[in-house]
Amino acid sequence: MAKRAAEKTRLTRKDYEARVPRLREQLVQLQVRLKELPCPVLLVIAGVEGSGKGEVINTLHSWLDPRGVEVFAFHPPTEEERERPLMWRYWRSLPPRGRIGIYAGSWYTEVLREAMQPRAKKAGFHHALQRIEHFERTLAADGALIVKCWLHLSREAQGRRLRELEDDARTAWRVTPDDWESHRRYARLAALTATMQRATRRPGAPWHVIDATDERSRNLAVATTLLARFQEHQRRLRQATARPERRRPVTPLRPSGRRLLLDLPLDQKLSAAAYELKRDKWLGRLNAAVRRAAAKHRSIVFVFEGWDAAGKGGAIRRLTSAIDARDCRVIPVSKPTDEEKSHHYLWRFWRHVPRAGMVTIYDRSWYGRVLVERLEGFARDDEWRRAYTEINDFEAQLTERGIIVVKFWLHISKDEQLRRFRHREETEYKRHKINAEDWRNRRKWAAYEIAVGDMLALTQQPPAPWHLVPANDKRHARLQVLKLATRRIEAALGLR
Repeated sequence: MAKRAAEKTRLTRKDYEARVPRLREQLVQLQVRLKELPCPVLLVIAGVEGSGKGEVINTLHSWLDPRGVEVFAFHPPTEEERERPLMWRYWRSLPPRGRIGIYAGSWYTEVLREAMQPRAKKAGFHHALQRIEHFERTLAADGALIVKCWLHLSREAQGRRLRELEDDARTAWRVTPDDWESHRRYARLAALTATMQRATRRPGAPWHVIDATDERSRNLAVATTLLARFQEHQRRLRQATARPERRRPVTPLRPSGRRLLLDLPLDQKLSAAAYELKRDKWLGRLNAAVRRAAAKHRSIVFVFEGWDAAGKGGAIRRLTSAIDARDCRVIPVSKPTDEEKSHHYLWRFWRHVPRAGMVTIYDRSWYGRVLVERLEGFARDDEWRRAYTEINDFEAQLTERGIIVVKFWLHISKDEQLRRFRHREETEYKRHKINAEDWRNRRKWAAYEIAVGDMLALTQQPPAPWHLVPANDKRHARLQVLKLATRRIEAALGLR
């Protein structure tokens, strides 16, 4: 009965070939229009085994202009990928704005595979779905179009499809023992799929369940779904950009954060003799802590933020002198490149997350979103406001994977900054450190003070706390960085 019903819905080759040329034209026009929009397209093709996921992807790839599309395939994670947070490899494989990414085996594949294991824990499955839902929500809020298609076959139709493939010498190689195992556990996968779709169905990334019984109808359904979603997304983007944003005065979101800065004592001093006496002790202790972390396969991420001329570079040099250079990378963060601007702002930071036992130091970081981008108008009001939640989630994913996150804000007074600026201008080998942008930022000191306070108050969380360092005296600041870094790592390793 089911077979006769499926045959009634089959599309004849003649009807299929009559519809394909117009559909291909529309898809290429989509790509042309996409180049003018500030968004990427993520097309997820998922479904049961035997539903033709590979065939759909190959068909779409042949219909689209290959210069504007990329196919991403994910297999079981490698050892290097397992050493990073779950979403690391998916952040690294995002298409830039103006292009289409087709996902053959997406972030859902590995999560479902793990959940199908006999000893899989339900809590782990639900937590992974929460991570996926936040990942998609973050990308959708940034303008990405996410189209998720689940290719559905009934258990009977799946068994029939697998037998047909297996009985044909030309296609028998496509059927594996894993496919038949999936067929035997069809009910279990169906239950997990239903849970997954409920947990990750949201306005910006709904699921589209497509009947895959008839291959031709299936191909057309996926293509028309993509076109319909794109047209809807295009209208929304145009409506959003048609409303110009009015620049508002900088007002604090959390006044308590600014008070932390104002109450920080800046008069501590350390003599050269006292600094040298204590420095080597803390360098040795830091070296031991970093090596202990590596032995436990714990990586470390240092984040350095602070005022211009606050001494971040000097503090980083002292810190790195205690770490084997082969195990450490310093990532200097400046204006984003064209490639970086074509992705979500967190993309360039996800790329540098260290593998187990390694150290990454960010000289400025993702906090630029709520500092310079907020104050200079590089991010819209809604963008920098939601960034606090996005950043907290990013750091939570790092710490959940065992990464030790150590964050510093180096604080100096406005008068001390002026003194250092003038010293740089007067010292030939330091003049490259000062430019017109530094002076322009200084004129916005009060606004930056508010933004820094909000940053401290809204991103202070136990797994990744802020360390405020009084930095008017450079020796005192450098020693404090060594002390705080050491104690933070020791505490994370349970050594204190």
